[in-house]
Amino acid sequence: MANRSVSKILAGITIGDTNGVGVEVVLRSFGQQSLLDMCVPIVYGDIAVINYHVEALNLRDLALNVINDESHAKEGVLNVFSIGSEPVSVNLGENRPSGGRYALESLQRASEAIKQGAVDLMITAPLNKSNIDHIGFNGHTGFLAEQFGKDAIMIMASEEVKVALVTGHIPVSEVAGCLTVDLIFEKITSLKQSLIDDFGIEAPSIAVLGLNPHAGDDGLIGKEEIDTIAPAVSKANEFGIDADGPISADGFFGSGAYKEYDGVLAMYHDQGLIPFKAISFDTGVNFTAGLSIVRTSPGHGVAYDLAGRGIASPTSFGEAVRLGCAICQRRSGQPIEIFPK
Repeated sequence: MANRSVSKILAGITIGDTNGVGVEVVLRSFGQQSLLDMCVPIVYGDIAVINYHVEALNLRDLALNVINDESHAKEGVLNVFSIGSEPVSVNLGENRPSGGRYALESLQRASEAIKQGAVDLMITAPLNKSNIDHIGFNGHTGFLAEQFGKDAIMIMASEEVKVALVTGHIPVSEVAGCLTVDLIFEKITSLKQSLIDDFGIEAPSIAVLGLNPHAGDDGLIGKEEIDTIAPAVSKANEFGIDADGPISADGFFGSGAYKEYDGVLAMYHDQGLIPFKAISFDTGVNFTAGLSIVRTSPGHGVAYDLAGRGIASPTSFGEAVRLGCAICQRRSGQPIEIFPK
């Protein structure tokens, strides 16, 4: 963990899109004493932006501490690390380039802090990929994979279900062409290792979904299951991994069969996230496994339509803080139960 005078975990928090609900859920989450007891939060942002949201949401009782060095962070308050020199305008509920520019600057600064060991983990508030003018940027997962490990895999996690993805933010029309035996096997392996190391599941069982309706119906509705997915599952079995598939996704979730497995591997974004959010919308957390650092995020987006209205639920962000701290403790050798009963 980072070298500092405070005794708790130092949590580096990105500000996200300043016009969405990110700042709100951060502020409302750390109005809870339980989270302040768990870690020392440091938001990488501008105090003027924070104060704007404090006033808009009538959160004037929230204790803030403005710092320019992580070593000055205090326990029991929300620390704000000032970044940038340009004034930031806030236009709540609007998709503006300024919101994307500031979200990226915050993400870059938090990344440098965790590289330097100034913070112990990263928790990212939601951003909007469409307003970030940065070559090759396609989201948090890809950015962090470049910084902290090429084997990154997105796992949407809750107490009820953990869903990982083979492909992420790519068009559906490109999914089939991206699938290979080696890629699926790699993702099965990464999911299995994270379930062991990060979630404390000793011998995890993994369900691997098919790509096509009815998992291809023995080749009548596509050959990917026969040519690519089934061989990857067989290879995983040969390496001692308890994996089943390919499994038809609709019946798998509709029947509750997902409850019989420790993890689920979906072939593409919406195949995994639609059922996950139907099951765990408020409590779900986005965890990037396979990195050298611990990074979590709430399971929702910027939600411009809710911004500034004081109605955005902070539950998912709070769960992201709890999960991030628990995994950080596990990686430091503490036998923490990730989802205590």
